[in-house]
Amino acid sequence: MPDAGPITLDEVLHAAEFRRLLRRFLAHGDAGVRRARLTPQRYLLLLMIKGARDGTEQSTVTELAERLQLAQSTVTELVSRAEDAGLVARAQSQSDARVAHLRLTPAGEERLERAFTSLGTERAQLRDAYDELDV
Repeated sequence: MPDAGPITLDEVLHAAEFRRLLRRFLAHGDAGVRRARLTPQRYLLLLMIKGARDGTEQSTVTELAERLQLAQSTVTELVSRAEDAGLVARAQSQSDARVAHLRLTPAGEERLERAFTSLGTERAQLRDAYDELDV
């Protein structure tokens, strides 16, 4: 890695402020998510399934593990608990029987929407604060 030279005080201040804002967003977000009767991890799982990169609103455990940066066994456990709670359903892939596609159930959709909507102000504040940092 090439030497980028010493960091400046402005870079440190921007990084510290961004991390502060991010932690504030997460703390406020966790409270909003809990009001929608979801854990922060379960909210993130539902969000990642609904927001699948290919626009299909479904995902596999392998894809989720990569996106969530968690071990596949951890994601499998999280998916199983969400499935037991009636928030996620599995459907076998038509092209590969070893693969199960995960999608949200109507209850999962409703809880995700409630949590997501409740966090609109926090998302806007984080976006505005990030833009002001000029990073």
